[in-house]
Amino acid sequence: MSDRPAGDGPAGEPERLVHDGVSEVWRVGGTVRRPCRPFTATVQAYLRHVSSQGVDFVPEPFGYDDQGREVLSFVDGDVPDEPLPDGVWAGEVLVALARLIRRLHDAAQGWEPPADATWGSIPGQQDVVVAALFERAELVAHQDYCPGNVVFRAGLPAAFIDFDLARPTSRVADCVNAMYWWVPLVDPGDRRPAARDLDAGRRLRVFADAYAMSAAQRAAVVPVACQRVRNTAVTMAAAAAADPIFARWWAGGLRERTARAEQWITRQAPRLAAALDGPNCPACLVLRPI
Repeated sequence: MSDRPAGDGPAGEPERLVHDGVSEVWRVGGTVRRPCRPFTATVQAYLRHVSSQGVDFVPEPFGYDDQGREVLSFVDGDVPDEPLPDGVWAGEVLVALARLIRRLHDAAQGWEPPADATWGSIPGQQDVVVAALFERAELVAHQDYCPGNVVFRAGLPAAFIDFDLARPTSRVADCVNAMYWWVPLVDPGDRRPAARDLDAGRRLRVFADAYAMSAAQRAAVVPVACQRVRNTAVTMAAAAAADPIFARWWAGGLRERTARAEQWITRQAPRLAAALDGPNCPACLVLRPI
């Protein structure tokens, strides 16, 4: 392992953090050890770059250990688990999340991936063709802001972990991924009770304002969100056919929830787009619109 962080040594007692049938993750002292995958070197190069730009809310990469595992700094904080606590639906959480993503995007803007870059994907994705969410990639971004990948401190999002699905994308497409999970952009009947009556249009506007989205970006959000959920139905069905873990999720209700989400967002599209229209909220003009 290169660049061993302070405080990590052979005396550290390993603690298993994840063992979900997909991967096994261990904490050793101040580090996390994860299986090395084909995309690991590319993601570590990305993390090194954004860290060099002042981003201190992602894992710091430390290369590999003597067992061939990826080594990252341990990110301290609380990761929400199901059932999600009611506090994660506070408006302040959405604002903090959007601002973190904007900072991450700004740090990644202009980074050129290595010539031999390899990107992660879900099983079966190579077997299907879906409509593109953007005309050209603008940057490399996280693309998987599910609650399990967002670290909270003092009740607010403070860091991101698990960049396995990071790849070239657009700012809007990456934001829509976060919006799906945290607005959330699903049928109200499939939300947790505390989120069931949330106004999705208002929350989209809060996110867009906190990110300081331009008018063009706001106009793209709902079309991208509609296409994303249609793509999800295709890619998750392919993943279920290719992998037993995804098959269990798909058969366990994900198929129906995805169909309901597509129907809901299609019905709500005009109202959601109208809620996003207009200039930024003055209180959220901390970052410049882009």
